[in-house]
Amino acid sequence: MHIPWSDLQLVLVVSEAGSLSAAAKKLRITQPTVSRRLAELEALLEEPLFARSVEGVTLTAFGERLVVPAKKMAESVADAERIAARADVTPKGVVRLTAAPGIASEVVVPFAAHLRDVLPDVRLEVIAAVRYVDLARGEADLALRSEPLDRPVKQRDLVCIASRTRPAVAYATKEYVAKLPRPCRLVDVDWIGWTPQLGHLTPNPQLAALIPGFRPVFTADDFLVQLRAAEAGVGAIVLEEQSPRASPPSVLVPIPISFGKLASSLHLVCARGALSIPRVRAVADLLVLELAKKIATKIAAPVNRSRRGVRAQPLDHRR
Repeated sequence: MHIPWSDLQLVLVVSEAGSLSAAAKKLRITQPTVSRRLAELEALLEEPLFARSVEGVTLTAFGERLVVPAKKMAESVADAERIAARADVTPKGVVRLTAAPGIASEVVVPFAAHLRDVLPDVRLEVIAAVRYVDLARGEADLALRSEPLDRPVKQRDLVCIASRTRPAVAYATKEYVAKLPRPCRLVDVDWIGWTPQLGHLTPNPQLAALIPGFRPVFTADDFLVQLRAAEAGVGAIVLEEQSPRASPPSVLVPIPISFGKLASSLHLVCARGALSIPRVRAVADLLVLELAKKIATKIAAPVNRSRRGVRAQPLDHRR
């Protein structure tokens, strides 16, 4: 029996998306098309691949067995595409970079302007998502992640090109900071954080470990919403200080308060075979230089010495 790769890819995407509508969006086809193709494949195999419910779909036992070789095929297809791309002798074409939405906004967007000047024939495609994007399967070429590679086992086929770590800093508006007691303690601050569904993301667990009965004053499932809340004076947000190439100063200023060893890490990750592609290597080299840049202002500067504020990078937004 011959099963086309496109059918196996469909099963793989549906299993990871958790619903036919989400899979259709990712594959850029309609939901009825996904449903029809899936029904045809199940009829061919004479086995159900998914159990349907109002919440979505889950793999059957047979479907789970089929997904294992499908994942291996996806990695092999990505390897073949990378080998074909090595024929390019000059950096040109699309490079896909994945990062959490906040990092994409505060780090990648300013970098993209510099990239256009240095590599005009390279087009950057940004996948801004909190979910795990599989580089080994070719879902993206590069990733900016907050976790090192030694945690998830599935990252064994990846390589970390560069890393940086900076202390965590609390930010709020000047008006909010002026109302805080001196000296200021962590418990005195109204913190902005993640919703319960994303409560495992930094800084929620770290603040919970430092503050008895920690409860954020404002939560959102989107970093940019959290940032706007801080700029509106709702409370304070935990960030990493950053000075992008072409962004106006933020209204936020640092709060003179210590988090101890709480820090922000950022890692540039790539599939091992992708670095031999000229356009990927060229973009990676420029990102390495970007991550190595020093901060323009002092991280723990007193509030009255930071009149213009700073631009800030989100702390930890990847699993």
